[in-house]
Amino acid sequence: MSIANTSALADEDLGLLPSPADVGWYADHGWYLTKKLLTDAEADALTAASERFYAGHRDRTLRVRPPNLAYWEPADGPVQRHNDYIHYESDEIARILRKPLIGAVAAALAGATEIRVFQSTLILKPPADAEVTNLVPWHMDRHYWQTCTSDRMLTAFIPFHDCGEEMGTITMIDGSHRWQEISGDDSTRHFAQRDRDELDAILARTAELNGSQVTPIPMVIPKGHMSFHHCRTYHGSGHNRSGRPRRSLSYHLQDGQNSWRPFSKPDGSLLGYNHDTVVRTTSQGTPDYADPEFCPVLWAS
Repeated sequence: MSIANTSALADEDLGLLPSPADVGWYADHGWYLTKKLLTDAEADALTAASERFYAGHRDRTLRVRPPNLAYWEPADGPVQRHNDYIHYESDEIARILRKPLIGAVAAALAGATEIRVFQSTLILKPPADAEVTNLVPWHMDRHYWQTCTSDRMLTAFIPFHDCGEEMGTITMIDGSHRWQEISGDDSTRHFAQRDRDELDAILARTAELNGSQVTPIPMVIPKGHMSFHHCRTYHGSGHNRSGRPRRSLSYHLQDGQNSWRPFSKPDGSLLGYNHDTVVRTTSQGTPDYADPEFCPVLWAS
């Protein structure tokens, strides 16, 4: 399954691209709230497709199960749901995610001529104040992408409805993408495998050493809009107190220059990303993060 390589936008979409001022804002702050990139019908189609997925529909499944796959199943119960590779397993969701406008916005923000899919995760945050899995601690995506060469990767957070603080929307730490990281942080472990207090302390200490304040900015996102954040921007989310499920996608994107690199963990062993077990290999025998089956081109100009 591939996403068409295109640089054509409909005339009505041109006004939805980020302006030079918007691109400057993203460079300064590490996040950007878009205009309305999805129609109400497209957002509703994402909701409907996600419900079919949760009910068991798959257009295809992964040939192998990566070691750190996030994959909610009904037996897991009423926890926060995460399902990786949704762009691979659901054709309907992939059809909407391959909308050229999304790739064009990402390309403008990243300063890239090509944008490829890196990963996508379907998320459902249940309306439960006491559910500990609803709390996503402060983290940066780049920590978990150490096998990538690029520092221009970015993520779109795509809610399927109006999404604000009451729903536990994604929250950015303003300007944190420009901070120098502190030494001694084992950045190879996913935030779900780490203590929340530990991550809070790392964020506070990093801000202090950079002479900065921790300034959380909740993303208030109307239906059809989305937020983008830089791969080094610290972010997290809180409880859903709305009484309704928070339905969304985390859409990770890579610039065309990104490729695999070896990265050693503190114990000296090589770090592996989930893609490394599913994508094709290059002529050098390394994982190919340009594999069109899993990392298709979304935008090229």
